[in-house]
Amino acid sequence: QVQLVESGGGLVQAGGSLRLSCAASGLTFSSYAMGWFRQVPGKEREFVAAISRSGGSTDYTNSVKGRFTISRDNDKNTVYLQMNSLKPEDAAVYYCAAKATARYNTYYDSSQAYDAWGQGTQVTVSS
Repeated sequence: QVQLVESGGGLVQAGGSLRLSCAASGLTFSSYAMGWFRQVPGKEREFVAAISRSGGSTDYTNSVKGRFTISRDNDKNTVYLQMNSLKPEDAAVYYCAAKATARYNTYYDSSQAYDAWGQGTQVTVSS
């Protein structure tokens, strides 16, 4: 059974940084592309960042480009989201997601593509 567990969320002042982690188990991690999404109450889940199986290809939503960095450690079965220069509009519940794929260098930015989800971690940014 695939399990994804996010951590690292919390309260931070605007301009600050957080690093989210997502530990995966029950899967061959290197066979999965990974993604980060976020959701605020009353809105649809929004794509934030994605990374290929290899880690060599990444994608970001425009609003976080230059501020957020997605990375993965296939030896530790973990994907990270480094978030710098946080803004109040970044506040949300952040979810990681996993997609089994045979494609080594492909990332996925649609929530519908993903097979498994974590429970989410809250990020709050004070102004």
